[in-house]
Amino acid sequence: MTTLTRRDWLAAGALTLGTSLLPSRGRAQAEAATLRFIPQADLRSIDPIWTTAYVTRNFGYLVFDTLFALDAQFKPQPQMVDTWTVSNDKLVYKFTLRAGLKWHDGLPVRTADCIASIERWAKRDQFGQKMMEAVETIAADNDNAFTIRLKAPFPLLLNGLGKLSSNVPFMMPERLAKTDPFQQIPEAIGSGPFKFVKAEWEPGHKAVFARNIDYVPRTEPPSLAAGGKLAMVDRVEWLYIPDPATAAAALKAGEVDWWELPPADLLPVFKDDPNVKVAITDPLGNMGVLRFNHLLPPFDRLKMREAVLNLVDQKDYMRAVAGDPKYWRTCVALFICGGTPFETRAGAEALLRGPNLDKAKALIAASGYKGERIVLMSATDQPIVQAQALVTAAALTKAGLNIDLQAMDWGTLVTRRASKKPIAEGGWNLFHTWTAAPDMLSPALNIPLRANGENAWFGWPSDPKLEALIDAWFKASDYAAQKRLAEQIQVEAYRGDVPYVPTGQFVIPTAYRSNLHGIIVAPVAFLWNVEKT
Repeated sequence: MTTLTRRDWLAAGALTLGTSLLPSRGRAQAEAATLRFIPQADLRSIDPIWTTAYVTRNFGYLVFDTLFALDAQFKPQPQMVDTWTVSNDKLVYKFTLRAGLKWHDGLPVRTADCIASIERWAKRDQFGQKMMEAVETIAADNDNAFTIRLKAPFPLLLNGLGKLSSNVPFMMPERLAKTDPFQQIPEAIGSGPFKFVKAEWEPGHKAVFARNIDYVPRTEPPSLAAGGKLAMVDRVEWLYIPDPATAAAALKAGEVDWWELPPADLLPVFKDDPNVKVAITDPLGNMGVLRFNHLLPPFDRLKMREAVLNLVDQKDYMRAVAGDPKYWRTCVALFICGGTPFETRAGAEALLRGPNLDKAKALIAASGYKGERIVLMSATDQPIVQAQALVTAAALTKAGLNIDLQAMDWGTLVTRRASKKPIAEGGWNLFHTWTAAPDMLSPALNIPLRANGENAWFGWPSDPKLEALIDAWFKASDYAAQKRLAEQIQVEAYRGDVPYVPTGQFVIPTAYRSNLHGIIVAPVAFLWNVEKT
């Protein structure tokens, strides 16, 4: 019996796919005006404040806009803001919006909208929570200007308002921004370069965006998330294709224009194709994450989390996730490797020494584990998640743990990870994800690191000592003090609470048709400035 590989299916699919993904009507006229994009996952949520899922973050960047945005030097630049001033004592910030900003429903953007949006974002985002601790008031001066008054200086205020990745402080109309941040918004009305065409949204298949003809981009050239957001196409279609071989065939046949995250094992099929480019548009890359549910047994016990820490071999994870060594590295730094400001090995002896099965088994025994079922969620439509989950299942099973590897799609995992229910009622113990480097560069950004209990990211760790160190980092007066505190934070994370385990650092090449131009080098797949010839 012959076993067909992904590449065999790819060869067949390229011959048979034809125009099945596209309607026949108006095909020639629509080609240059429509950008067809395979996103990393199915779009299940349209609320980038409610979820940190990157597919929803990318959706947000199409539909919404921000007050500030980070440029290629990671410096905050005005976006929806026109001008701003800061008092000499650094306690009063005054902002004036750009003239003529409109929501997609035609109504003008008001400061009341922006204030409500900031407040909703800050209730869910870890950076936002720390920022609001320093805020005394946010008040409208008029419909086009507002003032933020601080109780104490907060030097990272503009960085917070221009935060690059999940959760991004996107601006929404007040009626949407008043939605409970733990509930999803019912519709996506933004002021960004594209409008979401909700009538054409087919979860599990397609999401559609139309160029916002009322959008007036800034005049500066695009730089990371900042500058002019030029919509170079009339229509963007996200086509969710969970089978990698089918997705690769569609790209080779020209049925789609850009595949955001092709799996490493399929990259060679594009090597000799002059019509497809494979490129790294995110040089720092990503960090793999193994997340515990700290509320449920057995990982509510520190010794069990320490046991897993002693079972992790980052090389195994990275070979599974990224394949070719040129795309990955081992990295124990919670704030990313590669000459980054707070890179350190402090406290990471368990990972640096490599897996220690005997020590892990001793910790498991000391924890009182009695063989109870451990639910490890995995997303089969996310190769990065699935690859990590398979490595974890094998390592933990070898140590004698009773692993229940539950397969689902990413949209289901993203929804289910918010549940705090017990295992018998659909709860979970472990899941994998990955985080873009800009989301991990400092204690202000590293969401999985925070250990503030009910307000923490999914998994809900609680470690008052770790939180006190993070608070001190925010208040540090200079870089030397921040660097010293960042090292102490990492030591406490590894030797104290173990909120998560990093599985390695990797870059993800993207693949697109050679007739696309203007793709921005960034950790986010921005779809503005992209021209199709």
